[in-house]
Amino acid sequence: MAVLGGILVVLYLLVFFSGGASGGWKDRLEPRLGLDLVGGTRLTLEATNTLDGRAPTAQNLEQARQIIESRVNAYGVAEAEVVTEGDRNIVISLPGENRDLSEVGSAAELRFRKVLKIADGSGALPSPAPTESAEPTPSGSASPTPSGSASPTPNAEATSSPSPGGQGGGAPSATPTPTPSATPSAAPSPTASEEPVPQSVEEQRRAVEQKVGAEAWAAANALQAPADLTADPSLAEKLKPFAELSGREVAVLPTQMQFNVPTIGCLQLDDRPPASISDPEQQAVACEGGYAKNLLDVAKVLGTDVDSASAVRDQTAQWVVSLNFSRSGQDKWTNLTREAFHNEGQACDATALGDEGKCRVAVVLDNAIISSPQIQGVLTGNSQITGNFNNAEASELAGYLNYGALPVTFQAQEQQNVTATLGASHLRAGLLAAGIGMLLVIIYSFFYYRLLGSVIFLSLVMSALLLFGALVVLGRQIGFTLTLAGIAGIIVSLGVAADSFVIYFERLKDEIRDGRSPRSAVPRAWIRARRTIISANAITIMSAVVLYIVSVGTVKGFAFALGLATVLDLLVVFLFRHPIMTMLARSKAFLSPRVSGLGRALPARSSEQSPSRNPRAKEA
Repeated sequence: MAVLGGILVVLYLLVFFSGGASGGWKDRLEPRLGLDLVGGTRLTLEATNTLDGRAPTAQNLEQARQIIESRVNAYGVAEAEVVTEGDRNIVISLPGENRDLSEVGSAAELRFRKVLKIADGSGALPSPAPTESAEPTPSGSASPTPSGSASPTPNAEATSSPSPGGQGGGAPSATPTPTPSATPSAAPSPTASEEPVPQSVEEQRRAVEQKVGAEAWAAANALQAPADLTADPSLAEKLKPFAELSGREVAVLPTQMQFNVPTIGCLQLDDRPPASISDPEQQAVACEGGYAKNLLDVAKVLGTDVDSASAVRDQTAQWVVSLNFSRSGQDKWTNLTREAFHNEGQACDATALGDEGKCRVAVVLDNAIISSPQIQGVLTGNSQITGNFNNAEASELAGYLNYGALPVTFQAQEQQNVTATLGASHLRAGLLAAGIGMLLVIIYSFFYYRLLGSVIFLSLVMSALLLFGALVVLGRQIGFTLTLAGIAGIIVSLGVAADSFVIYFERLKDEIRDGRSPRSAVPRAWIRARRTIISANAITIMSAVVLYIVSVGTVKGFAFALGLATVLDLLVVFLFRHPIMTMLARSKAFLSPRVSGLGRALPARSSEQSPSRNPRAKEA
């Protein structure tokens, strides 16, 4: 019992003072609760094979599920649940505050493209020229400055360098990233009355042309380079309707129009549907940093050419992302780095060159640039993306690269927000059911076993204290989440605990009927009942383990809770129930049939007769 007390003290020290414990005392006693108890978000993603239109393989779907799970966990909620459903769907359940999960499955197609040009992506219209005022201003006169221009400024970025087996390369260097001096003043906001977009790209484009008007469309088509709206205010007025387009509408515009029209900003480009620039044979426009529009070359290396990507430390103990290409992919990557390193055909203009005058290669995941390293050599072997990464950032980038290598695209089918009110009602119902179950066990125990019922009551209290503390600690350490199914598993464990009581106490009655004194009957009953109790609990634990391994979703929570509660019941049996029974066997109350609950096991002996005077007891 002292050992059990020590375990309880250590456990609740972890509850109140371990890592992750924060807030008041009440907050530290709260276990992690699942979606069905505290509300949250559930999203269903449908996976398709972008290569042939058929359902993805089970292996690809499982790989995608693992990547999505790690990406969702990056939100800081390790209790998120990501499971496959059928041969196409992935279901994401995120407890707590409602979130928009539509983006977690959007990044699927990986492309490596040279950066050809960079322009301002703020989408801001130029500020109107100041008008003369009748009253003098305290500051005298001021001359307006252009607010829509972008100027490259050095900024630390990832660079691509070869691994020791490759050729060429050099030390990481700074890469210019355009940083506009203006902030966006017009954000795209599709109206509620927007009509459904037609299926055909040509029809969609004609619908957008009608929306912006013939004058704006003609002005956009006439642009050969990004327009300077500060030099031509009338052009700014003509192109103003493009700022009102949604991301879906911008996606159907020609590539040159997306890049050259300055009123099309990164907010709209980033809002394009998944796989809007997936065609590797077409140039594309993508944003980096939120305000820099990049005109990208055709994709000459695809995600399927990457064999694997991993976050590792280099010789200087810095975190880098190591890329391993397939055999054919390595040849493509070598040719692409040769073009970028030598800037063949002067394809990259001055705005897109790094500080060493070399082209950059953008790593494009669906519609976004996740890295644009400056190529520092012709890379003929496995390569590295280096930069000021920490472990989390390098792992996240490696995850993007691995995920992008899968030929899978996801479309959000249904996102459901589960209210906290509904979860609270579930929690109350679960706790009420658990309370009723425990109360019924205790009532039956006192009715049938009387004094021995107090042993059952105290054992259940000890089990509950251990279980609750374990749930809190495991929620912080391994992200275990208590769901309604987990509560059901705990309720079922009450029956398992009651079985062990019945086995022990009935065996004790048998020993006393055989003429043994309670003091000698307790250890003999324990020895004979112990094997049965261990076997019964072992079967339950094995069932819970098998169920946990083969099941998915909330059933895992049921199996884990059932197994955990059963293990703790065994702990209480050995460290509390048997010791306290040994103590009670020495008391006089234990010899009274009315008090002890041993019933008809003791009537044959006189209430005044000492156990030592019983001949059968002496023989025993």
